[in-house]
Amino acid sequence: MRPSRISKATLRRVPALGAAFFLALGLFAPQSHAAPVGPAAPAKAATGATPAAAPKAIPVPKSPDASTGDRPLAAESTGRASTAHPATEAAPAADSKGGKSAKQFSAAPAAVDCNLSGVLGASGGALVQQLTALPDVTCTYPLFNLTGADAGKVFREAQMVTVADALRTASAGYAGNNSASIGQLVMFLRAGYYVQENNAASVGGYGAPLQTSIRGALDAFFAAPHSQDVTEANGATLNEAVTLIDSSHENGRYAGVVKRLLAGYNSTWPASMDLAVQHVEWVIESGFDLEHGDRGFVAALQADPSIATAWAGFVTRNGAMLNGGDVVTRIGMQLGNLVAVDGLRAQGRPLVKDLINRYPLVGATGPLTMNLVWFTEKKDAGNCTVYGTCDLPKRLVPLVLTVDHTCNANLRIRAQDMTAQQLADTCTSLVNEDAAFHKVIKDNGPIPGDLNTSLEVVAFDDYYNYSLYAWLMYNIAVDNGGMYEEGNPAAAGNQARFIAHEADWLRPAFQIWNLNHEYTHYLDGRYNMAGDFEAGMTTPTIWWVEGIAEYISYSYRGERYAAAITEAGKGTYKLSTLFDTTYDNADSTRIYNWGYLAVRYMLQSHPQDVDALLARYRVGDWAGARTLLTSTIGTRYDADFASWLTACAADNCGTLPADQAPLCGAADTRQFDKNCRRDNVAAATGNYSYSFLYLPAGVKQLTVTTTGGSGNADLYYNGGSWATTGSYLAKSANAGNGETLTITNPPSGWVYFSLYAQQGFNGATVTTRYQ
Repeated sequence: MRPSRISKATLRRVPALGAAFFLALGLFAPQSHAAPVGPAAPAKAATGATPAAAPKAIPVPKSPDASTGDRPLAAESTGRASTAHPATEAAPAADSKGGKSAKQFSAAPAAVDCNLSGVLGASGGALVQQLTALPDVTCTYPLFNLTGADAGKVFREAQMVTVADALRTASAGYAGNNSASIGQLVMFLRAGYYVQENNAASVGGYGAPLQTSIRGALDAFFAAPHSQDVTEANGATLNEAVTLIDSSHENGRYAGVVKRLLAGYNSTWPASMDLAVQHVEWVIESGFDLEHGDRGFVAALQADPSIATAWAGFVTRNGAMLNGGDVVTRIGMQLGNLVAVDGLRAQGRPLVKDLINRYPLVGATGPLTMNLVWFTEKKDAGNCTVYGTCDLPKRLVPLVLTVDHTCNANLRIRAQDMTAQQLADTCTSLVNEDAAFHKVIKDNGPIPGDLNTSLEVVAFDDYYNYSLYAWLMYNIAVDNGGMYEEGNPAAAGNQARFIAHEADWLRPAFQIWNLNHEYTHYLDGRYNMAGDFEAGMTTPTIWWVEGIAEYISYSYRGERYAAAITEAGKGTYKLSTLFDTTYDNADSTRIYNWGYLAVRYMLQSHPQDVDALLARYRVGDWAGARTLLTSTIGTRYDADFASWLTACAADNCGTLPADQAPLCGAADTRQFDKNCRRDNVAAATGNYSYSFLYLPAGVKQLTVTTTGGSGNADLYYNGGSWATTGSYLAKSANAGNGETLTITNPPSGWVYFSLYAQQGFNGATVTTRYQ
């Protein structure tokens, strides 16, 4: 999903002057502090950054139920209960480029003795004899699985013409049941169209001869008086014949059959007849799929407006059946296609308007009405007055979000269905996360001018309801897992909002999907990222935006991020590559899993660089932040990141350094004080970074620690004189830069310690603390 931050706030903060000017002066150090200062690492040339196209909202990791399109789903599509009968599973579904896929059956029921060898080897009249001799329609199911040479042999056009002609002849005496094995002929033809569409190179093309024969066959079948019997026996063959209309792309020619079935249908029809009407949906849906070929269905509706009238009447006459996943809902939803086609819009508008205003927007009829509204909004845009729907977004909020709960002055929850305990737990989770965020980020308060003092959390009951309503209520895409919309944080009255849904697949446990991830976006936007979302997208910032949201979400909840740890073991990306991540050039794995890994590594290993980066983000210095990432840092940490990934994949990802001490204030960068730190300490291989501090009398314990950076530095301490590898009282010589020395009862006065470059190092942080 894609949440949103919109307009650009005025930048009011300026970067503070760094200490670089004072580092070269050597002021205020005692005479004995004349040891050399290691040279600074050479600067790399700055590289330009191409601004990435910014979405209107911050994407959210998808939920398992998320649709791949922007249209709301029917209830049945989400696994909800429907009125479909078991017969729905009786045969493979029609497969077309409109989206139906065939179920794969390898055998008939065990009670039926099927032998397809005769069918596979026959042609002409013998093929028809073999098919009609099969003891049951289900014996044809394995034909849908044929590929290669077998597919070409069985389903070449001549074979299909033979069987279609046989169906035409047999249909003249159709008795309303399968006594003449007409069902086997229909299923062979269905299988042929399916296999040919998926194996055209093996089967060859289908042309005019088959079209003529299949039209003759279907004409004869639907003209047979008993094809109109409302019986279980007729429905068993009729439902497959209706599907064959779609398979053969003859949707327009048989629009009259669609009209007849819809006009006659009611809730008393037996299961197989009900299934025939369900398959009408496929004929309609594919008939409107002009992108994959015109099947003449639109022209048929234009020629005979009574088809659409009968279609709408089918819905109103059977309105009592509407439950969200029933056949009336599903076929009724397709009526929206009428307003999507220029030549049908005039006849479609009054029918669609009537249904939208006839049935409630929520409850059992919600899926029908909201899908029809979707067509009017997306396919007949700008004409809400025609349908009386202009105020629907405002009307829907109290109808759908019946729970309105205030956590505190800064946090409000609007929900479809949450208990008092769930509301309390959610409030507690977010309030406590706020503290955890600030502990990691160590900000100095909101960005000046940011007025997003409160957040509204919207929680739909599940993804299905989210997809049904959120697109219209909040004008967002719903093919995702939620949406954070920041709006314009500089505008008075702007409301930041996280639009979410419960993770119903985790029930009975309660969880709002992506809750903590999205709340981090709100905090990050308020305390780290100047301006609106689009402003922050002027250079690639996604590694941070999504990475910090994932990091805070998982670390705050104390949850192991298994997917990211698995990715660490693959070593797919360099750190410097991740700095270039955008929503356009990356998939969800890179955006979320690798964003998390990059942010976690930087927070743990290079917190001083994170501080410097955020200082630029907070004032909207996007170019300066980009230069820091691509030039100052560049590829310096790639090798260390790769080593860290290896350790992380073995579940040794490390932890954040202890709460950082403030930066040391002395002008001489070698001088330390009580509880302070120096960042970006460096030395070339074989050289030292010398340091000292003054201890008052009575100090019981001195601790010196080094963290972060690249290379390998060893730590030496030597009391009253410079510390070297040949003159020291204590040392810490681990691999890398993670070193700690604790000195008990050190002498008062000036004491000295140093970092020796076993291997050239840079970017290290050195901290002194004493009690």
